[in-house]
Amino acid sequence: MKRLFAFSGAALLALGVSAQDAFPRKPITMVVPFAAGGPTDVVTRALGQAMTASLGQPVVVENKLGAGGTVAAAHVARAAPDGYTLLIHHNGMATAPALYRKLQYTPLNDFEFVSQVIDVPMTLIGRKDLPAANLQELIAYLKANTAKVNVAHAGLGAVSHLCSLLFRQAVGLELQTVPYQGTGPALNALLGGQVDLLCDQTTSTTSHIKAGSVKLYGVTTTQRIAAMPEVPTLAEQGLKGFQMVVWHGIYAPKGTPPAVVQKVNAAVRAALKDPAFQQRMKDLGAEIVPEAKQSPDGLKTWLKTETDRLGPVIRAAGAYAD
Repeated sequence: MKRLFAFSGAALLALGVSAQDAFPRKPITMVVPFAAGGPTDVVTRALGQAMTASLGQPVVVENKLGAGGTVAAAHVARAAPDGYTLLIHHNGMATAPALYRKLQYTPLNDFEFVSQVIDVPMTLIGRKDLPAANLQELIAYLKANTAKVNVAHAGLGAVSHLCSLLFRQAVGLELQTVPYQGTGPALNALLGGQVDLLCDQTTSTTSHIKAGSVKLYGVTTTQRIAAMPEVPTLAEQGLKGFQMVVWHGIYAPKGTPPAVVQKVNAAVRAALKDPAFQQRMKDLGAEIVPEAKQSPDGLKTWLKTETDRLGPVIRAAGAYAD
């Protein structure tokens, strides 16, 4: 009887290994915390299409909105740990612990880390008729008109909000911030002259910059970006150490088998090398992350670094959500 039990246990173990080896046997769902057609959604759909080639199964995008991305993250944290439900999220994974008092998950502990994917640079732009031609003139103008100037952002905890907080901290001024329900309305308010400044992704601002409908004061990366090599960074113009990019990582529920995580990671890495995907990202002004960040450990290390960096900024600004 004991031998039969031992054999049965070995057989079940073999079946488990075989199931992992066969992964995936059905479509994979990639949960996006933001609206269809937005920057993260656009990137995810392009990535999913490229991943399908090596997985042999389609990657289906599910948009699950709410509470700055925390609804989607909580949903994936509770999903079956089988690799068929994944989360793609940006900087919000690092800021949620500081922003939300009642967070239903712990980003660093409740997920398996798959891979970091791309970085999207940001730009600091102003309304077309703002009387400042460059960053130094802008800072002088802000100091003289602090009470009058306002900075738009896409809502509490949005990357544009974080960027505005970092900018306020860097220039040492308590500038008024104006929240909107998304990047689109915030950008429209700037184009309409209703607000003065906005920090937003190149995927949204590049066309307006090229059209001359906004003033550009710099990019928020530590080095100049390939899409606009003539544009100086905020750091090189005097805001030492200023850095804000929209980075995206892929996560699986805690307990997802290592072999499954490895297969998804391999599919992501293959997708990042796909010429069509690379061209699509170039067109969007996005940059594929270095190979060191494409590993599970690379993503986990980066998430901890950004959590430690941005948490104090959020808490100092008193930015909290229930």
